[in-house]
Amino acid sequence: MIRPLSIALCLALGSASAADAYKHVGDFLLQSYFKLTGDKMTPIPMKPIAFRVYTDGVHIKVSAEGDDESHTTFEIYRSDGIGRQRAGRGALEVIPGLQAISRTGGIVRHLRLTSESMTITTFPGVSDQTIVSHSLAAEPKPATSPASKSPPQQP
Repeated sequence: MIRPLSIALCLALGSASAADAYKHVGDFLLQSYFKLTGDKMTPIPMKPIAFRVYTDGVHIKVSAEGDDESHTTFEIYRSDGIGRQRAGRGALEVIPGLQAISRTGGIVRHLRLTSESMTITTFPGVSDQTIVSHSLAAEPKPATSPASKSPPQQP
C-alpha cells in the first residue's frame, strides 16, 4: 500500500514553520531518466535509485536513500494539486500534490510530487538540454518477524 503522501503533506503544510523539523513523507524509486535536446529524447541508463522525501511544510528535501547528508532542497510554491491527463482519457484531472523549485549554482530544478510519483526536471543554466527524472512511489517493505517464518519441514 502506498504511503498516504497527501495526508502527510496536508498535516505538514497546515501550521509548519521553517524552524520545524523535517518529517518523512515518502520514498520513491527512479524509473526513468532522460535528456531532452530540441525535439530529441535520449534515455540515460541508470541503476534504480531510491529517494527519501521530507518536508517542513515550506520546503521539500530529497536525498538518495542511505545518504541523508547530501540532498537537494526545493521551495514549495504550489500545494493545491497537480494536473494530469491519463492516456485514453479526455479531461484533465487535478490530484493532491505540490510543486516546488530549487535554484542553485545557475541550475533550476522543478519538482512535481504526488502520492504516486515524483518528477524532477533540471534546466542547466548554459545548455540547450533538459534532464528529466521520473520516480514512482515505493511501497513500504512488510515487516518480517522471526516468528512469522515457518521452520523447514522434515520429510
